[in-house]
Amino acid sequence: MKHFFARSIKKFTNRVSPALLAVILAAIISGILLFVPPINGLADNGDFYRSILSNGIYRLHTSYSQYSDYVIPKFGIMQYFNENQVSVLSSQSIFIQIALFLNKLFYSRTIFDIRFMGLVYYLFYLGGIYLLTKALVHPFRKISSYVLGLLIVFIFADSAYTLYFNSFFAEPGMLICMLYLCAAIISLARDVYQKKWTMISLFFVSTVLLITNKQQNAPLALSFIVVAVGLMFLPKFKARKLAVGLGITVVMLAGIGIYESIGSEIVGANSFQTFSHGVLLETGDPTKKIEKGGVDGQFALMRNENYYAKAYTTLDPSSKYVKKHLIDKTGFG
Repeated sequence: MKHFFARSIKKFTNRVSPALLAVILAAIISGILLFVPPINGLADNGDFYRSILSNGIYRLHTSYSQYSDYVIPKFGIMQYFNENQVSVLSSQSIFIQIALFLNKLFYSRTIFDIRFMGLVYYLFYLGGIYLLTKALVHPFRKISSYVLGLLIVFIFADSAYTLYFNSFFAEPGMLICMLYLCAAIISLARDVYQKKWTMISLFFVSTVLLITNKQQNAPLALSFIVVAVGLMFLPKFKARKLAVGLGITVVMLAGIGIYESIGSEIVGANSFQTFSHGVLLETGDPTKKIEKGGVDGQFALMRNENYYAKAYTTLDPSSKYVKKHLIDKTGFG
């Protein structure tokens, strides 16, 4: 019996690597959740319009409320000229356009099934799981390697992450890009592949896609530039330093570009929320605190207020008065 189990385990490890095992388990767990009825996903909290309208998708008139508590499985595909400009610049549009193409090819040219969005993320996600697991366990196929593969599935196949796939939120792209980023860096550090070009290219492509996925990610460019500088010190890599330097420049330009694309309304909302929910809350005497910063002490009355107020507010956050006397006098610092 002991020899039988030993032979069985050996045959299994010869045919199924830890990375492949992780992909199979993640595919089953996430696939059932995303594609087997009843469909699971996340509901629209009002943010979907930022990504769907500029990509030619719109909300259908259904029995669902405007901002439903349930996932919306079907959307309409515009059959006319799309006059909606891009409200938020984001690499998320790449994933949406791929999903739209597949939807029109295999399903419908007028109705968009949210599962095609989930399918696009799902396929990229499984690739990330494979590369990350392989990078962490290479070159071993020990019991500990399979345990690590199971741990990766336990963490990254959690529905807290994968439910986002069946939605128009930008978070799935961030998760997937981080999987590829980490896989690329770890692979380079552990010398998993003989040719380093593939992983270096994957690192820079994933970094740019991550930074441009959400405008809030712009400051991440600084962090990843520091990581990228480390690629300069890879052994036997002197002739390729120029290419790495070019990649670093592209990452920096991506960060600057996505930051500059932020609309004035979004900047105003973020600045106001930072002020009312940050600066004013983190002090015992908010009036004195803001007066030292050159802001009229009366704005302390706006403590804990939202830019988009549900009821009455002390002052209209979007008014010219607030912009002149508050927003223009506060900065990132």
